[in-house]
Amino acid sequence: MGAPHPFDLIPGAAGSPVLLHVPHSSRVLPPSVRDGIVLDRAALERELDHITDSHTAELAARAAAGCALTPWRFVNGLSRLVVDPERFPDDREEMLAVGMGAVYTHTTHRERLRPRGMDPQPLIDRYFHPYAEAMTAAVDARLADAGRAVVIDVHSYPSAPLPYELHGEGPRPPVCLGTDGFHTPPELLARAESAFAGFGGTGLDSPFPGTYVPLKHYGKDPRVSALMIEIRRDVYMSEPGGAAGPGLRELAAALAELVAGA
Repeated sequence: MGAPHPFDLIPGAAGSPVLLHVPHSSRVLPPSVRDGIVLDRAALERELDHITDSHTAELAARAAAGCALTPWRFVNGLSRLVVDPERFPDDREEMLAVGMGAVYTHTTHRERLRPRGMDPQPLIDRYFHPYAEAMTAAVDARLADAGRAVVIDVHSYPSAPLPYELHGEGPRPPVCLGTDGFHTPPELLARAESAFAGFGGTGLDSPFPGTYVPLKHYGKDPRVSALMIEIRRDVYMSEPGGAAGPGLRELAAALAELVAGA
């Protein structure tokens, strides 16, 4: 058996500007990474239940299949316990305060994940930078082919706050929409609010704010729009890491509606 593939770019229609980004759906850990984690097997499985955005890759795939103009998909093939591609790889990252920068040293319950003094740089070099470069290239390709790019981040989050959350005291709507002042145009936000209105309401930037834009484009290129979709897990699955329910099909239809209007 070969090494697990770190990420996949699944082609869509040449004219589609939309890139569905699914960074946290996988539970896969290469053996070399697993060996550097101090949790036993049972504790690691529990942590993966909590930290993984389960079924979001399937959600994106279903949504893409429901679109007349197929969006592109960029899907992380490895767990975010390898590296988290959506963190800053330096001291700008606020999640460093709880040991969850680009390379996590602590768990969702603030327990030790990796040994004290471990050097994160080899993981950043091997996994983080190639991912960022490939995602940047994917956005550049949408700009070249479609004249613009729309990055829609597909995430989920638990119905009850976990100890690692820095903003867990805020609202936890069925669908949280993460925005950026430069890259989230009002019309994209309005379409998302309309598409997901049937799930009991949407909220903005709580409990998780912001959205993903490659650093090459961040704050510089207005042709790149971005929005994060954070779905509360009880809307579509059994928590913390259980099976998907009928809500997944309904969410896929809503996401397809958003993509079609983007």
